[in-house]
Amino acid sequence: MINAHSFHIPVMGIGFTIDTPLKVSQFGIDSVISLVDDILLERLRKMYCAKSGETYQEITDKTEDFRAKRITAYLNLIHKLAQEKFEAFRHKNTETVKNFKGYFDMLPDSAPIKAEFEKRLLSGRDVAELLAWAKDNMRIGSIDVNIMTKVDKDNYSKKEKLPSEFNDAHAALRGFANSTLNSSMILSAGMNPRLYSYIEQFEDFYPHPDQEPKKKIVLKVSDYRSALIQGKFLAKKGLWVSEYRIESGLNCGGHAFATDGYLLGPILEQFKENREVLRSSVHEILTKALGQKNRYAPDKPMSLKISAQGGVGNTDEHHFLLDYYQIDSVGWGTPFLLVPEATTVDRDTLEKLAGAKKEDLYLSNISPLGIPFHSLRGNTKDLEKERNLINGKPGSPCPKKFVALNKDFKTKGLCTASRQYQHLKIQELQERGLSKKEYEFHFNKVTEKACTCVGLGTSALLTYGLDTKIEGEGVSVCPGPNMAYFSKPVSLKLMIDHIYGRKNIIESTDRPNMFIKELRIYIDYLKQQIADYEREPTEKHYKYLVLFQKNLIDGIAYYKKLFSAHSQKQRMTIPLEECLRVLEALPLYWEQGAGNTVS
Repeated sequence: MINAHSFHIPVMGIGFTIDTPLKVSQFGIDSVISLVDDILLERLRKMYCAKSGETYQEITDKTEDFRAKRITAYLNLIHKLAQEKFEAFRHKNTETVKNFKGYFDMLPDSAPIKAEFEKRLLSGRDVAELLAWAKDNMRIGSIDVNIMTKVDKDNYSKKEKLPSEFNDAHAALRGFANSTLNSSMILSAGMNPRLYSYIEQFEDFYPHPDQEPKKKIVLKVSDYRSALIQGKFLAKKGLWVSEYRIESGLNCGGHAFATDGYLLGPILEQFKENREVLRSSVHEILTKALGQKNRYAPDKPMSLKISAQGGVGNTDEHHFLLDYYQIDSVGWGTPFLLVPEATTVDRDTLEKLAGAKKEDLYLSNISPLGIPFHSLRGNTKDLEKERNLINGKPGSPCPKKFVALNKDFKTKGLCTASRQYQHLKIQELQERGLSKKEYEFHFNKVTEKACTCVGLGTSALLTYGLDTKIEGEGVSVCPGPNMAYFSKPVSLKLMIDHIYGRKNIIESTDRPNMFIKELRIYIDYLKQQIADYEREPTEKHYKYLVLFQKNLIDGIAYYKKLFSAHSQKQRMTIPLEECLRVLEALPLYWEQGAGNTVS
């Protein structure tokens, strides 16, 4: 059955969508759970078991393979409760057509199933027949999961390093693979060959006659080349990628991957032009691999979806992605942080998000992963970090160690936001004999890191009144720049009406088109990269800047051509010209000799 809705709710942080499927799947909405924090998942499982009357048996860290087992147990519970809620929802709505109609009212007006329902409703058919038809055509939303491929910390037992299958991402994959879910696993943050190879061990990822894989693989990618490389790599192992999820490099929430200055529009154009080539070429490799494994190989390529997300804010942008780029689903993330019926955000953070202005939302360097990270100024985790610094205790206690990946000082790894790492790093700086200016620069680089693996999950604990003794009450939140244009909490129905153009909840009149916003963010990022290059010029960084700037200028040329015959031509032309002038005022690297410094 095709998707009920033309949008999905992507993963947000660690805890903000941790139970979103339980809230929205009954309306046919797909959403994604993060599998980073098994400790948090276990605590919410205990809470939901108590609420639902399910038997709870704790999975302690003394249990063998506890991380994978916690993840499986949580996903199985959410799956069971969501199915029960959906069935109860359908049963309850059979009492009156008015209540039953609520499900279909949320659907896009263009949905054939909605039109058919309204046609049957107006035809005066027997109510029982109408409701039976509707029940057969209602679809529950998919309960998908997200695994950050690089968050794959080694684990130990009694000081002995465990085999790689007990690494964090491997264990999360196993937890999902062993669950009862029939849904998708989104792999984000780049390619991890060892993790990808591990998928081969699980039966649910393989096709069978007249049946696509029970569990599907989705790759979050930044460009077509990456999709092709990763799709072929998995196909050689007999694994099919069912969806490529394209995310804006910088106009998104959470971690931001700037690529080489490739803008979202040109990237989507490449997927549009090469979609069938991608599908057929990967299928050819897949069937050969499945034959070598003596497995069933489908004669025709299996279904392939292309989705996109990052900075979408109104119905015109939503439908442009669907219609022009032929996208199957559009991700709406940041705006849903203001929908308590859909996401899990504590009251204080919700108020901060609703009041956030453009200047409050910034691309930070606080992530211990060393990847640019969208953040909200004044979030309580950052305030906690600043207090620690003032008190002469930079860094965080690091109770969970999910991103303890740096091995500069310990074989087991340390998180760069941890108190232990920052103490050792500052000691190292003090021994280098740096000038005051140099020391302050590097000191700030060290101490700006924040404990996101705790902070991004704490909001769920606060929302449900659970104990935060270990974590503390500091919350990190990762909205995209789009948050500046959404100014108040809204209901789920109102947000969906906004997406489909039935209502408008954006009060601001100065919101730029999503493509223009992304372009401006990229230019700001390039300016910062130039400043970094001036400080420490290297040939590698130089070549990166050359390519980055050229790709931005090429992107502007693409948009000019794209919108030349479009109704938005006038609205788009002026800001595109302004951005081009800004870029042309910067050094044109490809016209200089290699090794020249920025001037």
